[in-house]
Amino acid sequence: MKPKYSGIWPVAPTSFNDDGALDLGSMRCILDCMIEQGVDGICILANFSEQFLISDEERDTLTTLCIEHIGARVPVIVTISHFATDIVVARAKQAKSLGAEIVMMMPPYHGALLKGSAEQTYEQFARVGEVGIPIMLQDAPLSGVDLPVALLVKMARDIEMLKLFKIECAGTAAKLRALINAGGESIEGPFDGEEAITLLADLDAGATGSMTSALIPDQIKPVLEQFARGDRHSAVEAYARVLPSINHENRQCGFRAAKAAMVEGGVIKSEYCRHPVTPLHPDTRTQLIDLIRPLDPVVLNWGK
Repeated sequence: MKPKYSGIWPVAPTSFNDDGALDLGSMRCILDCMIEQGVDGICILANFSEQFLISDEERDTLTTLCIEHIGARVPVIVTISHFATDIVVARAKQAKSLGAEIVMMMPPYHGALLKGSAEQTYEQFARVGEVGIPIMLQDAPLSGVDLPVALLVKMARDIEMLKLFKIECAGTAAKLRALINAGGESIEGPFDGEEAITLLADLDAGATGSMTSALIPDQIKPVLEQFARGDRHSAVEAYARVLPSINHENRQCGFRAAKAAMVEGGVIKSEYCRHPVTPLHPDTRTQLIDLIRPLDPVVLNWGK
């Protein structure tokens, strides 16, 4: 039986004009382009959406626009991470009221030294659980918060709405395997991230889904589909085909890659990223496009 939470659920970038203002028309094009690639869901306002460079007012605008524009075409995950529990709860209520399927959150942290304890992390997720919307926990290196498997399993068993786990720490496959083995049926949606740079190992460990960027989800999706059908040989071949592009994105470009490809393909008008983020070096950008062009991804043709 197919797991309830499975497949590819990429992160939508946030589109800006060259002057740094939100480009809401291009934002709609991003979402349409992603849906036409057959994604199983879309995540908004994540780190790869530059959520840390967006004002609260802009966040409200984007949350409403994205959920309304996507409609019932695919499920939407809204990232709600914040150090303050009351703010996280308010964001969860907003996402639920607008029709989001899931909210995603990291443990509470602020900078390198201000981090929630295990008890505080548990309490924040429990408070959001009371809102009554499924939660995806994001175990990301960015937070710097240690989340032992034992803590994650306890949270999954105690907090009814905590159903999904996006694991993207070092040794992802090992942690996914331990989490699934210890948590059993409480772990309903074990996902990986990090642009799918460890996807094959993570699928072997039991991952059912992946939260990639919006660069080439149509090219990564066959890896998950073939693996789910039991055709590991074809999954390995499909993964080998896309891995150089994934590696270049992960190690050289970050969230700037999807925007560069979308400008190249006419999806959006500008690949502007807000300061202090710097533009891609022209050589790095050229290498990115040269790597993905032979794959003939939708992103390079959608707007032409």
